[in-house]
Amino acid sequence: MNRVLQPFASTQPSATWPFMIGSLLVALACLWLLQWTAAPELQDSGVWMGLRGGALCGLATAIGALPVLIVRSIPQRLADALLGFGAGVMLAASAFSLVLPGLQAARAMDYSAWGAGWLVSAGLMLGALVLLGLDKVLVDDPLDARRALVPSRLVVFVLAIMLHNVPEGMAVGVAAGGRLPEAASLAMGIALQDIPEGLVVAVVLAGAGMARAKAVFIGVLSGVVEPLAAVLSAMAMTVSTLLLPWGLAFAAGAMLIAVAHSVIPESGRHGHGIIASIGLAAGFCLMMMLDTALA
Repeated sequence: MNRVLQPFASTQPSATWPFMIGSLLVALACLWLLQWTAAPELQDSGVWMGLRGGALCGLATAIGALPVLIVRSIPQRLADALLGFGAGVMLAASAFSLVLPGLQAARAMDYSAWGAGWLVSAGLMLGALVLLGLDKVLVDDPLDARRALVPSRLVVFVLAIMLHNVPEGMAVGVAAGGRLPEAASLAMGIALQDIPEGLVVAVVLAGAGMARAKAVFIGVLSGVVEPLAAVLSAMAMTVSTLLLPWGLAFAAGAMLIAVAHSVIPESGRHGHGIIASIGLAAGFCLMMMLDTALA
């Protein structure tokens, strides 16, 4: 089964969509480039590092969506492999950049090994339950098709992508706000997997009949939540270091649910489970090496 997604819609887009795409790209690029012009003391702050990492991830998502403006189709097998790759990166990030530092932070607060394990487990379960609750509230009651920017049959997919971008941004912000050595590798790893993710979002929307420029705009927009989540999470970490293990565990739980509930099922839905699983393993290995090399 090596089906190709249906050729993308050829409807000529309104001039508004390219302008909106360009505006989002410029905004994300400016957020990221500000790191080179800020005062040194500002660059060293956890909130600024969170903004920088979140903007990088959002920009990567936007860049991934852009090729849909010129390509007409993409093999379904490749799309599923890319989703699997993203799932592997997120799983490795949960383990090496969130759970393990969370355990270390708890031990540094004089918790015993068992106590640290229980604390991180509680935070992880809390993050998982919150994301599942949001998923149920936002997805089980889809928007009316006449008012929706996205057709109602695609609302579930788009909301799932946006929801799992939230814990990605949270993870970057928590690591930056806690001044963890893994923060740089985590941001880079998530940005790498955001490139194919942005492509897949735009491909699915365009393949379902949406005008290509509009599909790219939604793909770019799906990454905008990451810098916002990163900044809010980094700000929370600056309030008290006691929040660090809880924040890391919460982000890990939300990310695990996003992978298990949305990304992995979508990657295997078209019968390409083997290639998606290989992509998952490759993504896991890449993120593991990034975490080791850049920490």
